[in-house]
Amino acid sequence: MNFDTLGLSPRLINALHEQGITDPTPIQTQAIPHAMAGRDVMGLAQTGSGKTAAFGLPMLDALMKNGRKAEPKTPRALILAPTRELARQIHDTLSAFAQGSHLKLALITGGVGFTPQIERMARGVAILVATPGRLVDLLDRRAVDLSKTEFLVLDEADQMLDLGFIHSLRRIATLLPKARQTMLFSATMPKLMEEIAGAFLTDPVRVQVNPPGQAVAKIDQWLHYVAKGAKTDLLIELLDKHRDELAIVFGRTKHGSDKLARQLEAAGFGVAAIHGNKSQGQRDRAIAAFRDGEVRVLVATDVAARGLDIPGIRHVYNYDLPNVPENYVHRIGRTARAGADGTAVAFCAPDEMGELKDIEKAMKAKIPVASGAPWEVVPEAKPARPGAKPGAGKGGRPQGRPAAANAQRRPAQGTPGAKPGVQAQKPRRHTAPRRNKTHAA
Repeated sequence: MNFDTLGLSPRLINALHEQGITDPTPIQTQAIPHAMAGRDVMGLAQTGSGKTAAFGLPMLDALMKNGRKAEPKTPRALILAPTRELARQIHDTLSAFAQGSHLKLALITGGVGFTPQIERMARGVAILVATPGRLVDLLDRRAVDLSKTEFLVLDEADQMLDLGFIHSLRRIATLLPKARQTMLFSATMPKLMEEIAGAFLTDPVRVQVNPPGQAVAKIDQWLHYVAKGAKTDLLIELLDKHRDELAIVFGRTKHGSDKLARQLEAAGFGVAAIHGNKSQGQRDRAIAAFRDGEVRVLVATDVAARGLDIPGIRHVYNYDLPNVPENYVHRIGRTARAGADGTAVAFCAPDEMGELKDIEKAMKAKIPVASGAPWEVVPEAKPARPGAKPGAGKGGRPQGRPAAANAQRRPAQGTPGAKPGVQAQKPRRHTAPRRNKTHAA
């Protein structure tokens, strides 16, 4: 099947051909006909499978056929996305599809001032792409009117729930007309999604390309069991093998990502970093430099796990495993875009065995091991009594050791300075002196 058989207008098909897009992806093949028929659609597909065109093309087709001019503050279509990066990606993609038409688009996200966005809405837009938090801010300022919105799209709805946008979504739902077409797309399907679907969708058609939580088949995945202190050296060794190719490295924290970026820069790599503490301008400049190849390595937190659509990314490194298992699939989905091949490498330190187990459970698949052996997880110990033998690690957190070492005999515990193999003496039990009855009285 090609786009000509899906019923899209020649203008849109020409716009696709100009961008080198000729054949629809599976999610587009399944979703577009239902959307063209005016049905509400719930689409489940992995990141990188072409969801933006799946909801964007039928919506653009309908708006183009209706030549009505946009009214001030009143978008005819609303697209909600969880992150600034994803919202911008959607805006840029649809703007390219709509080029040369009468349709005007606006992007409303945080990180920039309110005044330019309020002025933009006052001039009238056909399609508004927004993050939920900033949209609510503009609604409070009466800069946006949703009473005549005909199309609604919730993209990556599962992450909007993870980021705590549930209250904003409920607020927005009350301001939308009931007579509208709604499309909801997500890569995973948590239980709370059913509530969102019930509030926004009416008798939806469910289209599903792959079971939720599965990664794209063309991604070559590998796992390294590596001590925490050895991660950076291993990363540098692996990056050095493909210095001319784009790679994104995911860390868990903002401070850790900045530190890792400095270490890689000191090792001679061109590096940029993005995370929640960076301003929108800094994030945009870093992504632009990465997309243009000015820097080859992007170090990021999960703000880049979705919405970063750069076909040239060949490698993804999970330097730190994510706390949310579904985010692993979104992270590695930054590679193997648009049918290309890609490699995803994960590092697992002893204290990340729990995260690894959750990730493999969510994917219903084991990640092939490239080096090392699984760490043994020592059960968390109860708080030690005074004089008791040492138990779990600092803070009672489960500690790990290579499972291969299980067969080795654990060395005897000794006192500082004692000869090897000499068993430490048990500490004497100190008891409080008995109180004299006379004094006790």
